[in-house]
Amino acid sequence: MQTFFKELATQRWDDHRYYHHSRINQSLHLLSAVSFLVAYGLLLVDPPMAALIAWLIGMTTRQAGHFFFEPKGYDHVNEATHEYKEDVKVGYNLRRKVVLMGVWALFPALLLLEPALFGILTPHSDWSGFLHNLGLIWLILGVVGVLVRMAQLFVIKDVQAGLVWVTKILTDPFHDIKLYHKAPVFLLRGELIDPTIASEHAP
Repeated sequence: MQTFFKELATQRWDDHRYYHHSRINQSLHLLSAVSFLVAYGLLLVDPPMAALIAWLIGMTTRQAGHFFFEPKGYDHVNEATHEYKEDVKVGYNLRRKVVLMGVWALFPALLLLEPALFGILTPHSDWSGFLHNLGLIWLILGVVGVLVRMAQLFVIKDVQAGLVWVTKILTDPFHDIKLYHKAPVFLLRGELIDPTIASEHAP
């Protein structure tokens, strides 16, 4: 267990220092984290609605921060190129995220063209039913997306790396709130890049 938690701390540290320099990105991650916690609570009573909130608010704000606001040039703090960071990314790097988000964006159109989704779902009769079915599909996509990457990590790294990554993903909302709860305040002060990353140290 000691090595498990050590690797979890390492994955969290690498994710923070490599991919969260922008205060805008950090603020969007804070919003994402809160929405994911709401989704976690809704999973117990309304799983499709939980998935809608997680994808429409949690994932879109989270990924917008990475795609549009995080610096893509040479990382002088960590002495690493953007290409290097993409190659060593344990979870979904930007290339894999494009594929995942592309599949996510195609499902609403597919559901409109094929309401029963080839016999898997009960066809919707109104927009409420459409959103319910879309939420179910997106919930499955989220689970499959996590399991697929976990299985890949089992093969290219080891079982512990995959299990640690899943643990990190599921607990990210709590950790992000702890790390980035002050980011909006710093952003309002005009601070676009977090200056403290250079002074922080690995766990």
